[in-house]
Amino acid sequence: MLILAIVLSAVLSYLLGSFNSAILVVRLLKHKDIRDYGSHNAGLTNTLRCFGKGCAALTLLGDLAKGIIAVWLSRGICVLLDTGLTAQQDVHFIGYIAGIFAILGHVFPIYYHFKGGKGVLVGVSVFLGIDWKVFLCLILIFIVVLAISRYVSLGSIIASAFCPVITFLFQMWQRGDLPMWYIWLNTGLSALMAAWVIWMHRSNIQRLRAGNENKFSFHSSKTHE
Repeated sequence: MLILAIVLSAVLSYLLGSFNSAILVVRLLKHKDIRDYGSHNAGLTNTLRCFGKGCAALTLLGDLAKGIIAVWLSRGICVLLDTGLTAQQDVHFIGYIAGIFAILGHVFPIYYHFKGGKGVLVGVSVFLGIDWKVFLCLILIFIVVLAISRYVSLGSIIASAFCPVITFLFQMWQRGDLPMWYIWLNTGLSALMAAWVIWMHRSNIQRLRAGNENKFSFHSSKTHE
């Protein structure tokens, strides 16, 4: 039953992640395709730059909701299938798997010809469902880097790089009777999510090195009505 729970969690999380909030919000409110504007990326930053704060706020809420719902669904599946896992294990082990596939769906959405966003918000929101303390640490790192550099991509990359480290530290702190191999498993799954997000920023890394990456601004560069 555990294997079935993992498979169902993975499939449902991928399908959920494939709903791209930026594409849906811009299409519903502006009747346009976000992928035709700006950086052509179907994500929060490009939505803010091209269509303003209203669309960006709804995109933010939608992407955050996907990761949280994926974790909740995975826990519910474990309960319904009577896998025998504890509540804590449901949140962590199954939650990480759900998060990985939710990110996969966001990046390669089946509904949009497998062309989506970069998965940052979805990845971060997974930790809000798994462990809110890790979530707060990652958000704090992102905000500090963004405030200093004004590069959203750099904040996302550095926060992602710290993800497995913070996961491991909090797992050790809250270890209880969990075996060490289980902590390393959770850390490894979080590292896989982090590596995926960083890989999706490889073009941003090239622009950062060349010095031509766009800096963050609360003002949209151009509003498309």
